[in-house]
Amino acid sequence: MRLLPGQVLEAQALLFDMDGTLIDSRVVVEKIWKRWCDEVGLDWHYVLPRLHGVRMYDSISEFAPMAGQDVDAVYERLYREEVEDVDGIVPIPGALELLAALPPDRWTIVTSADLVLAKARLGAAGIVPPPRMVTGEEVERGKPAPDAYLLGAVRMGAAAPACVVFEDAKAGIEAGISAGARVLAIAGDHPEELTPGVEWVTDLTALRFDGIHDGKVRLLCS
Repeated sequence: MRLLPGQVLEAQALLFDMDGTLIDSRVVVEKIWKRWCDEVGLDWHYVLPRLHGVRMYDSISEFAPMAGQDVDAVYERLYREEVEDVDGIVPIPGALELLAALPPDRWTIVTSADLVLAKARLGAAGIVPPPRMVTGEEVERGKPAPDAYLLGAVRMGAAAPACVVFEDAKAGIEAGISAGARVLAIAGDHPEELTPGVEWVTDLTALRFDGIHDGKVRLLCS
């Protein structure tokens, strides 16, 4: 259900996914993966809906064997291409403004990307990585398991149910829900693809920081 103007979000801490939530890397990622799929004969239309929101190695472990490819060799190639190609990566509308307004000790990023890739993409989008950021290599199980968001909550000194998770992909939404957090989806142009019943906004221009109230960050939907 869409968050309506005047509705309020309150939390002890805000946990933001990166790709599709704070930055738009879809064009770059899909270009690299489609090229590989075409080369090895995988159906791109099968891969695409299963690609976003999970750790890169987990994706390759699923798809490379289907094409008779070595997982580690494919990972080395595609990872290098994703780190080196940041052309066209931009912030999601409203992301820079919202993050600049938030108290820096009340938000962090929880991403499936590893630290090197996360820094490359955030840098391209003009976002400084927060000090308590959680990256994909730091947890045993990637999204849709709740591990990353549980770790993010711990680093922010909050219980997961006292946090709001911002996500765009099904795997991440499921991870936030499994962690017990309130989840707000960034729908972009695909609200029909979201997990049924999840709250959503089109992008971060819909939210503004409304101060700290009773020890909680308050965001107002406008």
